[in-house]
Amino acid sequence: MKRIVCTIILFILCIFCLSGCHGSKRQELFEIPEEFDTEKQYEITFWAKNDTNLTQVAIYEKAVADFEALYPNINVTLRLYTDYGRIYNDVITNIATGTTPNVCITYPDHIATYLTGDNTVVPLDELMADEKFGLGGSELRFDSPKKDEIIGKYLAEGMIGDKHYAIPFLRSTEACYVNKTFVEKLGFTLPETLTWDFIWEVCEKAVEKDADGNFLVNGQPVLLPCIYKSTDNMMIQVLRQKDADYSTDAGEIGLFNDTTKEFLLELADHTANGEFSTFKISSYPANFLNAGQCIFAIDSTAGATWMGSDAPLIDIAEDRLVKFETEVMTVPQFDTENPTMISQGPSVCVFNKSDDGEVLASWLFAQYLLTNEVQIAYSQTEGYVPVTSKAQKSPEYLDYLAREGEDNDLYYEVKLKATKLALNYTDKTFVTPVFNGSASLRNAAGQLIEEVTKATRRGREVDSAYIDSLYSEMISLHRLDGIGAGSGGKADLGPLPPTAIMLLSLIATAWVFIGINILVQTLKKRKNQGNS
Repeated sequence: MKRIVCTIILFILCIFCLSGCHGSKRQELFEIPEEFDTEKQYEITFWAKNDTNLTQVAIYEKAVADFEALYPNINVTLRLYTDYGRIYNDVITNIATGTTPNVCITYPDHIATYLTGDNTVVPLDELMADEKFGLGGSELRFDSPKKDEIIGKYLAEGMIGDKHYAIPFLRSTEACYVNKTFVEKLGFTLPETLTWDFIWEVCEKAVEKDADGNFLVNGQPVLLPCIYKSTDNMMIQVLRQKDADYSTDAGEIGLFNDTTKEFLLELADHTANGEFSTFKISSYPANFLNAGQCIFAIDSTAGATWMGSDAPLIDIAEDRLVKFETEVMTVPQFDTENPTMISQGPSVCVFNKSDDGEVLASWLFAQYLLTNEVQIAYSQTEGYVPVTSKAQKSPEYLDYLAREGEDNDLYYEVKLKATKLALNYTDKTFVTPVFNGSASLRNAAGQLIEEVTKATRRGREVDSAYIDSLYSEMISLHRLDGIGAGSGGKADLGPLPPTAIMLLSLIATAWVFIGINILVQTLKKRKNQGNS
């Protein structure tokens, strides 16, 4: 028995030591090499997202090819996703196996979760400031923007705690795409700034029907006057506009408050009247807008190429298309004197690896995405704006903005209007606090609206008691009691590392063997006693 126990213990210790040594270099902080080894071949992976837009795919592929021409010793493998959530899930999975990408399009909320691993994401402050390889560095083979040429508000969005863990890639905000033709047909004039009161007033009028059950405004049996694409943004913006709690920088959660309840109850009333729906429940707002079945379609400025009768990316059959005048406006406000809207758009992070040279190669590619060539080309595909003043002030980009409406493709009027809205309201935008669990909180914010809307459409009574019950359900479902609600803001530490799981499993196995051995010895002893 002693031999068995000693062997098991020795085996556990060996496994633990080996697992501790495996990837031990990766647990070290990245250090910038003195020189970049141009003779060594580096293989890096880049995970990116596109909206099933082949033009965007071509831009990524050209950026990779142009970069590889500048650095022949760096090979970039591009992996494309159609959803940020899938990138996030795959990164989380690959952190556990030590196979993260080198460069990744992502959001700060997601990075905060990535950081629960040890040194998984590289802090970029020293890299950005490096004289040779930093922003505007002397040894770069491309025209990189300097740090002060990145829009400060956008650069700050990549900060978690007191360090930058991401650089901005592109930025957008939300816009309300309005069927102006229908608004005026209903007897209304669009105000300079949309308010929720105005929207609900128009929607209430719009749901009136004729004797045959068709809506008077469009002559069709289908009409959803207001459709919101991103309900998490909707909830977050409403709370910000009302100066109500959402969360603190420390991760203390304020979402489940009386202001939230009041808005949800009001939303239930409008839903019951047939005035409101969401993307997850009904489908893309653009499809309803272009079919004359929606008046207020609220979506990202990056979605402008789908909006309007002449949109280049119309996604419905031509015989369903209805001609109308499209107006691009800010999201609905409560205080028109102080418009407030969310800042959104992808950022880029770099993952730590055992080879500092590989990390530097990754940083060079991530930084290349900030060049005018990439920034301007990608921003022209949709209603994004470049994140650098270098690109925004370039003659090429200013010429692009000046040619609004020249065609229904590159210079599509609605897209250019959405772009200008995002540019003009940069100072009015905000971002939410980032911490481990902030992505879950965001999901809960959107799901509150989704659940209230679904329940109302199904005829369920949505009252104060229902909202209280929903609060408890969301806290439990998204595990928010571990990151703020009732926890003093303590962060959820996430799943155990694989090495810890392995060690605990081996210890449990050892105890099983010990128990079996004791049982066998006891049975033998009783048998011997019986024979004697």
